[in-house]
Amino acid sequence: MSSNVSRRQVLAAGAAVAGSAALIGTPLGADAATAAQAGESGSKPKPTILLVHGGYADSSCWNGTIQTLQDKGYTTIAGSNPLRGIPTDAPYIGSLLDSINGPVVLVAHSMGGTVITNAAAGKTNVKALVYIAAFVPDVGETQGDLINKFPGSEVLPVSVPVTYTKPDGTTGTDLYLSPDGQPAFAADIPTDTFRLLQATQRPFDADSFIYPTQAAAWKTIPSWGLVAGRDKAIPPACERFMYNRANARKIVEVPTSSHVAMISHPQIVANLINDAAKTTS
Repeated sequence: MSSNVSRRQVLAAGAAVAGSAALIGTPLGADAATAAQAGESGSKPKPTILLVHGGYADSSCWNGTIQTLQDKGYTTIAGSNPLRGIPTDAPYIGSLLDSINGPVVLVAHSMGGTVITNAAAGKTNVKALVYIAAFVPDVGETQGDLINKFPGSEVLPVSVPVTYTKPDGTTGTDLYLSPDGQPAFAADIPTDTFRLLQATQRPFDADSFIYPTQAAAWKTIPSWGLVAGRDKAIPPACERFMYNRANARKIVEVPTSSHVAMISHPQIVANLINDAAKTTS
């Protein structure tokens, strides 16, 4: 009896290892069957949509947008942005881009825009950049430079500093959105939704504001932008300035939107992403 049990355990373990190896060897993005079907029909396969969140948020902030994109047949991935600053965040998202099979439309919110601006540089599979109430820095610029370029940001007073110990033993400072932060960050979503967002938020390292941008992918990759008309985190005037400087193919303004347009206006966000995907496919 014991030898039979042992044999079953060995076989089960072998199957698990084989399954894991197969998973590791499979790239993310559209699968081979989907690509083959597209080839047979004479149409190009749809790009994978990679969405990158900003500070005070996590990947779930894209849920409403993802539902619409998936209904349109897009493969979607909501990347988990480390929020440690360009030296960590950009290579991390860059590695995720490298794992995706086929073309990609890269989307970002808030400081996620800085991350994709750096991460997409030199990535030939990225066909479009979509900025949702996001930073679009040029080489050498910091997020601190941009957020202070125009008046109107009210998010710093509702940011709570919390010290933490870094792997090298030095002390860093994380910024959390306080329970009083809804008017500055997410004024146009229900209070219950904000409370959930605030409770599950991912803080960001305060040094994220001081790292100079190393590359500007929007100089070689076409971009799209959404201006949140009532944004009190990144001023709308700043968003317009950055999108126009990047020669965005299309700029959509949502006059009533707070900073979290992907939560309060997911259909508009999804439509803009779809436009970028169709234009560059």
